Amino acid sequence: MSRVAIIGGHGKVALHLTKILTGQGHQVSSLFRNPDHSPEVEQAGATPVVADLAELSKEQMAEVFRGHDAVVWSAGSGGSSPEATYAVDRDAAIRSMDAAKEAAVGRYVMVSYLGAGKDHGVPEDNGFFHYAEAKAAADEHLRNSELAWTILGPGGLTTDAGTGKIEVSSKPQNDSVPREDVAHVAAVVLGNLGTVDRTIEFTSGDTPIAEAVEASL
Repeated sequence: MSRVAIIGGHGKVALHLTKILTGQGHQVSSLFRNPDHSPEVEQAGATPVVADLAELSKEQMAEVFRGHDAVVWSAGSGGSSPEATYAVDRDAAIRSMDAAKEAAVGRYVMVSYLGAGKDHGVPEDNGFFHYAEAKAAADEHLRNSELAWTILGPGGLTTDAGTGKIEVSSKPQNDSVPREDVAHVAAVVLGNLGTVDRTIEFTSGDTPIAEAVEASL
């Protein structure tokens, strides 16, 4: 049994992941901002940690992470403004990586998106540009860290029921994937050290998740 801290714990992917991990006997601490979300997070099986990511220092995050075996980043600013996007998706994400190292956590899984990177190709006049820039910076920091990292690059997220099957590819046939399946991919990579220092891009497909992940290594 391990202890996992999920950042952005009230998000749909995070709630699915919490149920999967706690169902496997793991302990989950869930970080989120709105205290009104505590009952739902508790119902999923996690221990709530109410905190504003944009306000937490590296030292404060490290205090939360201490004693955990892994950190999963599943947070997002929601695109409310460029400033909020950079504050959360870039700056807070980078602080969380540095905090994980300080807390001797080691394992770190980032939920990014398919096509993320410096060459994301999103034009500056596109509303997605600031998010793409923020994620590129955060992912790059993680790759250059000393953490045992895995970056997940799912296609467009849907609220459809998960199928349990994906296609791992940077140019997949489909362009979307249910959030429930993204959570299952996160759970699989947490338990597969062969995924350390790897970026796994995927969408819905025809191969069972664990099998698809293993075949991509």
